[in-house]
Amino acid sequence: MPKPRLLVHACCAPDALYVIGVVRDDYEVTGFFSNSNIQPREEYDLRLAEARRVAVAAGVPLIEDDYDPDGWLRLTRKFKDEPEKGRRCDVCYAVRLARTAERAARDGFDAFTTVMTLSPHKKARVLFRIGRQFAARFGVAFLEADFKKRDGFKKSVELSRAHGLYRQDYCGCAYSREAAAARRKARS
Repeated sequence: MPKPRLLVHACCAPDALYVIGVVRDDYEVTGFFSNSNIQPREEYDLRLAEARRVAVAAGVPLIEDDYDPDGWLRLTRKFKDEPEKGRRCDVCYAVRLARTAERAARDGFDAFTTVMTLSPHKKARVLFRIGRQFAARFGVAFLEADFKKRDGFKKSVELSRAHGLYRQDYCGCAYSREAAAARRKARS
């Protein structure tokens, strides 16, 4: 009996490598890089290159979505002063999960999920709510999995070190990048 097909939204290579390892026994996995939030373009290109490297190492296909940072900024601009984990992040989750659900439905996947729940900086409860909404809208199942459980984040850090993967110090958006720069400056 064939495994169900799962489209895995990947925001970065370290998280994708761990999550693919967790779900691959039960699913036929395809990665989906849909991250118009990542800025500047050089950072986006670096993370995409690392995602490609992980896909090859894990032996899974990777679908690359269009990059539209201007569209992402239009949707999030009114929340630019929100702190990390604020409403801006909820909008960002929704943008990326909508694209993932839409692609999963269009390409005949059985389900979709996201690696974002691996991060201790992301709100799994909110991601689950948004994922269920888009699952209903697009008629495809959403795999609710809090990948940070059972030391998932720690294991992803260890895996990324073992594979020499780039680990970023901000979520990817321009607002988070500014906050990370301020934290670095305060430490020095």
